[in-house]
Amino acid sequence: MTPATPIVKELVLLGGGHTHALVLRKWGMKPVPGVRLTLVNPGPTAPYSGMLPGHLAGHYAREALDIDLVRLARFAEARLLVDRAVAVDPAAKVVRLGSGREVSYDLLSFDVGITSEMPTLPGFAEHGVAAKPLGRFAGTWARICAESGPIAIAIIGGGVAGCEVAMAAAHRMRSLGREARVSVIDRGEVLTSVVPAARQRLLQGLSDHGVSLKEGVEIASVASDAVVLTDGTRIASDLTIGAAGATPQGWIAESGLPCKDGFLVVDAHLRSPADPAIFGAGDCVHLSHDPRPKAGVYAVRAAPILAHNLRAALLGQRSKPFRPQKDFLKLVSLGGKRAVAEKRGLAVSGGLMWQLKNRIDQTFMDKFRELPEMPLPKAPKGAALGVAEEMAGPVPCGGCGAKLASGALQSVLAQPAGASRPDVEAVPGDDAAVLRMGEAAQVISTDHLRGFALDPALVARAAAVHALGDIWAMGATPQAALAQVILPRVEARLQGRWLDEVMAAAGEIFAAEGVAVVGGHSSGGSELTVGFTVTGLLERPAITLRGARPGDALVLTKPLGTGVILAAEMQMKAEGAAVLACWQSMTTPSGAAARALAPVAHAMTDVTGFGLAGHLANICSASGVGAEVTLADVPLLPGAEALAAQGIRSSLWAQNRASVPADAPATSRADLMFDPQTAGGLLAAIPAEAVGTIPGATRIGTVTETPGLIFR
Repeated sequence: MTPATPIVKELVLLGGGHTHALVLRKWGMKPVPGVRLTLVNPGPTAPYSGMLPGHLAGHYAREALDIDLVRLARFAEARLLVDRAVAVDPAAKVVRLGSGREVSYDLLSFDVGITSEMPTLPGFAEHGVAAKPLGRFAGTWARICAESGPIAIAIIGGGVAGCEVAMAAAHRMRSLGREARVSVIDRGEVLTSVVPAARQRLLQGLSDHGVSLKEGVEIASVASDAVVLTDGTRIASDLTIGAAGATPQGWIAESGLPCKDGFLVVDAHLRSPADPAIFGAGDCVHLSHDPRPKAGVYAVRAAPILAHNLRAALLGQRSKPFRPQKDFLKLVSLGGKRAVAEKRGLAVSGGLMWQLKNRIDQTFMDKFRELPEMPLPKAPKGAALGVAEEMAGPVPCGGCGAKLASGALQSVLAQPAGASRPDVEAVPGDDAAVLRMGEAAQVISTDHLRGFALDPALVARAAAVHALGDIWAMGATPQAALAQVILPRVEARLQGRWLDEVMAAAGEIFAAEGVAVVGGHSSGGSELTVGFTVTGLLERPAITLRGARPGDALVLTKPLGTGVILAAEMQMKAEGAAVLACWQSMTTPSGAAARALAPVAHAMTDVTGFGLAGHLANICSASGVGAEVTLADVPLLPGAEALAAQGIRSSLWAQNRASVPADAPATSRADLMFDPQTAGGLLAAIPAEAVGTIPGATRIGTVTETPGLIFR
């Protein structure tokens, strides 16, 4: 067999801006073997700023602006860290993130964008909103559009961006039937950066929308209902938008790297002149060889050069210079579906220009909506019969989707191996055992996960929660953990870093639950696998699958859907927000719910690989009862039902469905009852009167006297 290519270099991209998005796309089509690529971005998406005015005007839905970085990262085989960079230490080659995490690099590239925040303007932080970054602004705008009645809007900044926002806002309010007073405020004249022909048409557009211009004025402060000028004049404003200039991220200048007015200085090769390991592009950099204004077109044009030069640095090849064009076609929206086009001093406007702008914008976004389909790996030459067929199927799921189904385990579970000991109680169907030492009793269990994501820390957090599930389900207090970690093949100097990532992340989960990590074992292998053996102390009789009583309420402490979402993410079919919600659920401990359930639960288990139906069937079988579940009451993760409706399934789903005899309708929601869960919630049978005492628990059904499992 061909051994996996060892990882020998770490390439980190800070920010999911236009340049890095295109670099990721190129990398996915032609990666550099032996490099781990990491993308750090504050959210799962990156907005395309060129379509912002169209969104404000109501021409585009909010999601139409978003580049899905989760999907793009999977295409590029890059790990995505949803976090914010707050510091860089070039000497140590470390990036510090807002979460406190540190990320090491061999090569680092900046594309973190700019902000329109105005930290020195009194009152703006409390009463204003910056047009960039888009996240908070888009949420505020959606709220404003949902309201009714007259409104006053003030835009601080009379450049092209501010005037585009003003015209878009005026158009949207008019289309909603609302009276709006829109003002643009600038310390000088508005639109001084555009040629006279274009300026005249833009001024006419502002006039047509009734936008009031306040030029040559200084702002003293922003109040809740007005922008206050230094002469005491108050300009009415229910919504104050900051669009004045480009403000760099403050932490970049604090890195000690050469900066110009806070922007990272890069040379013709998009490289820091002070550090050959650091690159940058987009609005956050200053092109020392050919300074250019902040415009998205330069970020897009720089992408192929940055992609080439990063590859060249990794391969020891020659880099290329970036030569930004002196002039380019500028298209500025006029609020409605009209735009001004300007190039070489000439300007035209009208509906055709908006159609041209829309076509250019949609073509750019289509690069990320329609990612090239990459061929599956072929079977090695001379492989045994059946290898090609197996490799042609879907890639096996990670997490619990990679486990064996209950049917395959029945004979093993029924015949425990090893010696029989009176001080060890193995409960059939449970994944833990009770060890008795005199008057004391202890629970022991072990579990592991095949990597479902490319971030070892994320997998480790989920694996820690997952391993603790059996301890919580038996009503024990988690006590100690031993780690079992298999790392993919990496260079010796990187092994310690990767293992540190795993243990630090898992350690956060265990420390919060009072668990001591007392050691473990590590080895190398073909892929990442993280597991833990855990123990827990029993202060009451162990809660097992036996004991459910007719009339008991069935409660579930986490929503279902991790299996289908992880499967969809591997196929690049899940939305980034849904994937993040899934990751959040898997890394959320169940300790608080377990402590509330332990005194009242008659039977309890954690919902993992067998799915809700499989684990509930085990409770019913062990307790000699049946169960009825109301499908509408079962909580689901965002996006899970829609993905199931598309026919997406975890690779374990079919075996789970075949293993559990259950009366269930042929619906996507019912299908999710057989979805394998990774680090799922607790499922318990409790007295009906105790339901309201369990934090975060949802009643999903009732234990019945008649055997059988019914989903209604």
